[in-house]
Amino acid sequence: MNLPSQDDFIDIHTHGALPSPGIFSVETLMAHENRLPVETRGMAFTAGIHPWHLNDGNRKEQLDFIHEIAGNPLLIAIGEAGFDRFRGPSLELQRSTFEEQVKIAGEVQKPLVIHCVRWWEELLQVHKKFKPHKPWLVHGFRGKKELGLQLISNGMYISFWFDFIVRPEASELIRALPVDRIFLETDGADADIRDIYRKVAGDLSKTVDELKKILADNFYRLFKTY
Repeated sequence: MNLPSQDDFIDIHTHGALPSPGIFSVETLMAHENRLPVETRGMAFTAGIHPWHLNDGNRKEQLDFIHEIAGNPLLIAIGEAGFDRFRGPSLELQRSTFEEQVKIAGEVQKPLVIHCVRWWEELLQVHKKFKPHKPWLVHGFRGKKELGLQLISNGMYISFWFDFIVRPEASELIRALPVDRIFLETDGADADIRDIYRKVAGDLSKTVDELKKILADNFYRLFKTY
């Protein structure tokens, strides 16, 4: 398994990443794409069933794919998986498929990466039901600090939505959450993770190198790879 160093910028959630010196990318594979991880310097992988690409006809095929790939040593987490109120199938189908992925993550003892849009109560209900031993990472977060603190109080980590976190109004949220529970991401967009680090480091009154070390420590703590 490739691992980041404390000198790397960590892009904790991305799509279509290419190796880049000084950047450690966690590439997200989605089950409907049927892509397999390939050992690549400076990269690690997650794989899951995204609610946008889920329907009754492809559910079994996608779950079979996740079952088959879950134990791959290049895969550091299951997901992204979760809920989307505005885009995706029925809540019932989303929930049953999400719960299956929670079970798979538990079986292989890997964290779960979460996509959640406006169905936080459902997410927290599933978390309470399963009481997972491995933490969950909520990607693309741009909610209020009260929600962020609630997720963190349930043992989760948070990665900020790339477009939101560089705005001036995001500074208060950044400073309100414990730094040992946060990550940064590009989500495969045309954004530079280095620019995101610089902005967040400024909000936290830290140097970029200090922030690199904090997020590297968070990575090793979340994925328990020492």
